[in-house]
Amino acid sequence: MSNQTTLTEFLLLGFSDVWELKILHVVGFLVLYLAALMGNLLIFMAIAFDHHLHTPMYFFLMNLSLLDLGSISVTVPKSMANSLMNTRSISYAGCVAQVFFLLFFFGADFSLLTVMAYDRYVAICQPLHYDTMMNSRACVQIAASAWISGILYSVLHTGNTFALTFCGGNMVDQFFCEIPQLLKLACSNSYLSEIGVLAFSVCLVLGCFIFITVSYVQIFKSVLRIPSEQGRHKAFSTCLPHLTVASLFVCTGIFAYLKPTSNSPSPLDIMATVLYSVFTPIMNPIIYSLRNKEIKAALRRLSGCR
Repeated sequence: MSNQTTLTEFLLLGFSDVWELKILHVVGFLVLYLAALMGNLLIFMAIAFDHHLHTPMYFFLMNLSLLDLGSISVTVPKSMANSLMNTRSISYAGCVAQVFFLLFFFGADFSLLTVMAYDRYVAICQPLHYDTMMNSRACVQIAASAWISGILYSVLHTGNTFALTFCGGNMVDQFFCEIPQLLKLACSNSYLSEIGVLAFSVCLVLGCFIFITVSYVQIFKSVLRIPSEQGRHKAFSTCLPHLTVASLFVCTGIFAYLKPTSNSPSPLDIMATVLYSVFTPIMNPIIYSLRNKEIKAALRRLSGCR
């Protein structure tokens, strides 16, 4: 397979050639997938059906749950299906779709986390203007902007990646189509264009991360000026879940993408990828519902429990 015109499929990384270990992989991924599915669907339904949670913060959280559902559904089902069918192949079109949707969900996810930092900043630092600045129309427009930015980011990356000529074979050293692994198969004369796009992406991510950091510096300054200890605790409790989720997303993504690439996959590479692509969508609903009394109350009302 000398170039992309004759490349009809890629071969993904298999976790094991032993049948028992393949079944273990399928069962493990199935449990994780169902946990993410149930957790994010419960968060979505609790917010959608409970009028007490029809506020900007929970509206953005509902969007975040949809994005987490999408991101884990892009990679995990295909990996389980390959293990069950004893194959490693994914079609060229399937690989393009995986890259596009994964980048779309991750890009929109990070944009939404940046928006949620701004929402917390307005709520705590400018509470008198909160209802005006974060009205329902503004929230819908902001959320739509996050989704559109994810699409644009994905189109840019996906188009640039698959415009390359692949002359390094079709073995992808990952259990799904991932851009860093695909770049290892590209010819050197086309490689620099994608490096430029990756550099742009790093600058974009750093810009969003700096925005989140500056927002929380201002938030902490405002919270520390609150005279009531109960008021400070309440303000911190509304910010802590978002700060935890944003830190988890950024740290796992940086660890997975900025680590030195190796010629052959190591257990550390696979663990890092599983961490940001599988565990993050599972942890987000847990983090948001663990100490959130409003979410817990909404879930109890949704299930009919008193």
